[in-house]
Amino acid sequence: MMASILTKCPVCNGALTIKTLQCTSCGLELKNDFEPSPFDRLDAEKSTFLLTFLKCRGNMSLVQNELQLSYPSARKKLSDLLAALELADTDSDEQKEEELDMQNWVTDPNSTKASEIIKTKLKESGGRAIVHSISGVAYEIKAEPDGKSFSTEALPPKPNYTYDVFDVIVDLLLSQGGRAKKGVARARNARLGDPNFEETTVVGAIAKNYWGRKVGESSYDPVFALAAVLEWAGIAHNERGYLELTADYLRRREQ
Repeated sequence: MMASILTKCPVCNGALTIKTLQCTSCGLELKNDFEPSPFDRLDAEKSTFLLTFLKCRGNMSLVQNELQLSYPSARKKLSDLLAALELADTDSDEQKEEELDMQNWVTDPNSTKASEIIKTKLKESGGRAIVHSISGVAYEIKAEPDGKSFSTEALPPKPNYTYDVFDVIVDLLLSQGGRAKKGVARARNARLGDPNFEETTVVGAIAKNYWGRKVGESSYDPVFALAAVLEWAGIAHNERGYLELTADYLRRREQ
């Protein structure tokens, strides 16, 4: 087994250069000062993370599962890797956002409210998490500094949704025995009260009870993203055409 390239002197920790390259077939030797690439200088931990990141095609959720890391730890390792490869932008907005201070967040880990469960879980994940739509599309959700709202590239940037939108959805599911149709409002000119956009659908309940829309008014359909968050939090199963509360969540409410 060939040894990996040493890039640091074991005595003084100075940088090492490669003086000779030899062909394994004919023995030809090339002598010069060959400098290792940034990839050669990666330690074993960073090399493992890089290979895992590539294997998972950049999906941080899969990286977390593969390496048994929390989301903040995985993000930190990615930042360290980029810095080691001299690809990091120290003034980037992403790095600034990673410094979100959640020390003063007030959460109730024993609450059965969907809003509290999701807010607590997001806090435990360092303010960021990857959720997946029913078709497998990955979305990143991010906690906002106000402690009341979250954002994701899957939804319009303004205004951000607040956590209590999940209480609206769960209240609807509970009122219908734990299961409700998602509904479709993403079609052009769809209005509250239209077929498949009734108040008894998830999208209809959000339009009426969260946004305050009246029958005949239009509203955006965010269910594809919000359903992914509910499934990530273990509150509801995200099925095609409907949402259904999980058995674990229903047991939690009964305790």
